[in-house]
Amino acid sequence: MLHIVACIKQVPDTKIIKMNPKTNTMDRASAPAILNPYDAHAVEEAVRLKNRYGGVVSVVTMGPPPAVKAIRKCIEIGADAGYLVTDRAFAGADTLATSYAITKAIEKIAESQPVDLVICGKMTIDGDTGQVGPGVARRLDIPPLTCVKKVVEINKEQGYAIVHRKLEDGYEVIQSTLPCLFSVEKEINEVPYSPLPNMLRAAKYNPVVWSVDDLGDIDRTQLGLKGSPTIVAKVWPPEKPKGGEILEGSASEQIARLMEILHDKQRLFRVKEEQI
Repeated sequence: MLHIVACIKQVPDTKIIKMNPKTNTMDRASAPAILNPYDAHAVEEAVRLKNRYGGVVSVVTMGPPPAVKAIRKCIEIGADAGYLVTDRAFAGADTLATSYAITKAIEKIAESQPVDLVICGKMTIDGDTGQVGPGVARRLDIPPLTCVKKVVEINKEQGYAIVHRKLEDGYEVIQSTLPCLFSVEKEINEVPYSPLPNMLRAAKYNPVVWSVDDLGDIDRTQLGLKGSPTIVAKVWPPEKPKGGEILEGSASEQIARLMEILHDKQRLFRVKEEQI
């Protein structure tokens, strides 16, 4: 029986979200909160592994009280239990402080049942760092397997996992000892519509809620802003491209005009080099 812990996050829907032009910050109130899409695939894969090998899937997240919505979505996908770590002490956490808090939560979860596998999405769509998963693995002192696109085998008895790890020009086959951590690609699976019984259970489900005091022996200097060495100096939307020329006419005329433009740019570049 496997015990799989999926690390998730509730994020703003970046398809809808806007940037505040005055503050150059993300206007989180402009978009609904959703389960991070990469994490949805992680939970789906955890559920598939549970169905394949038998076991339990727990999900854990750090965030404000409304993050219970993301946990309920995971229950809808098929997870068995959810844990919400929420406290003012966690506010302003960067990826380093977040990985510390999540690690402490996983260690507490493991007190009731040892954890065989930790799984998370490759990254979150609001930060795009991909740092929390490996950070958790480092703190738990377990191997991190990133960019996982396929799980070939999990063998708890012999203590190993075999996966396909995505590369730019293909994939590599990796064997790791258990416990370990997977951070998964979206292509690892398709998240189907949830069955009605799961939806009914999710609607009524209330996760276990822990404050910082519930996590036991914890170093508060590694939490929130105090434990976050990262400083975001400025955030701004990319400028829209300007100018450009639409080439018209026949194919041969367009090619002739394109060559003319390229020659002009080459001459301009040479003049600038001579001036230097």
